[in-house]
Amino acid sequence: MTNTDTEDAEATAAQAAVLARAGSELVRITVNTRPAAAAVPEIRRRLAESGHDVPLVGDFHYNGHLLLAEFPECARTLDKYRINPGNVGVGAHRDENFLAMIRTARDLGKAVRIGVNWGSLDQDLLTRLMDANAAASEPAQAREVMLEAIVQSALASAAQAEREGLAADRIVLSAKVSGVQDLIDVYRTLAERCSHVLHLGLTEAGMGMKGTVASAAALSVLLQEGIGDTIRVSLTPAPGGDRTEEVMICQQILQSLGLRHFNPQVTACPGCGRTTSTFFQQLAQRVQGHVRERMAVWRERYEGVETLQIAVMGCVVNGPGESKHADIGISLPGSGEDPKAPVYVDGRLLKTLRGPGLVDDFMGILDEYVAARYAGGAGDS
Repeated sequence: MTNTDTEDAEATAAQAAVLARAGSELVRITVNTRPAAAAVPEIRRRLAESGHDVPLVGDFHYNGHLLLAEFPECARTLDKYRINPGNVGVGAHRDENFLAMIRTARDLGKAVRIGVNWGSLDQDLLTRLMDANAAASEPAQAREVMLEAIVQSALASAAQAEREGLAADRIVLSAKVSGVQDLIDVYRTLAERCSHVLHLGLTEAGMGMKGTVASAAALSVLLQEGIGDTIRVSLTPAPGGDRTEEVMICQQILQSLGLRHFNPQVTACPGCGRTTSTFFQQLAQRVQGHVRERMAVWRERYEGVETLQIAVMGCVVNGPGESKHADIGISLPGSGEDPKAPVYVDGRLLKTLRGPGLVDDFMGILDEYVAARYAGGAGDS
């Protein structure tokens, strides 16, 4: 999701293009004001001019029914509307405001994500469930009632949308919470009770390592169980931080689980007393950078290159074995070992490198291997 002011079409289109180039397959933009809604067609135009046709999702809260009606070009331009049933209105207005957005989506053939968030849950529904639970002979814990309210809100809203004529295959459901176990439990329940497309994401995951680890822990459990169709990692960025970090983490989660492949993977050992030199760390870092720089060209030229496995190992203990298991690998000498580095290709020793030119020699071998193996879309044959 972009974090620019959507009223600034130039900045928002630029960030959306950056996210698309990083591999984001959907880009969500905030549509919260009349100027923001008016800017949406211009954002799409700028993206098209820069060669990006990434789908745009409009994130609506509180006034989406008004903006979609007042700005029909915005409604037509967006590919999907994100609606939070907890804040589309109060009382009798809630249903009408929600259904107004659903009718727009239905008439224009748009998809809708009904996104329930525990921070803005329908309080009337939650109160009813809490009251019923309090009157029960064996009351459930408050956490269980809250999670049930999230599930019921999502399912009831989806049923409303279908009754209004929106096709089931145009409905995406999400149930966002910020606790790992809560997220796992609520999505398991949701998956048991419906067949709608599900969007996964740990909301307000936090910053840095905490947000990354928590998101990976929650999403990996669900994805491994076959739950989830689209995902997002929601990190609090450092000031001036790179918004594409979220995209790269999503890709790495999917790639680590073997569900999708986006970039060649570099296996490298953590180092130990046998690898007192930092040379293998520097080589691993350089290989990572080399692959990242080459991928723009490789992806266009070499079909299947994203499945490439590279190993950069630091000593003889696991170095040769890991290198043989990778498509291409190098085993550097550890402390006290002979100053030589065997290179393995497709499980066989190709050559042994020595001397100050070792790094450049390995990069050359890597480039030659990619060109030979993946030319003509050979893939992983």
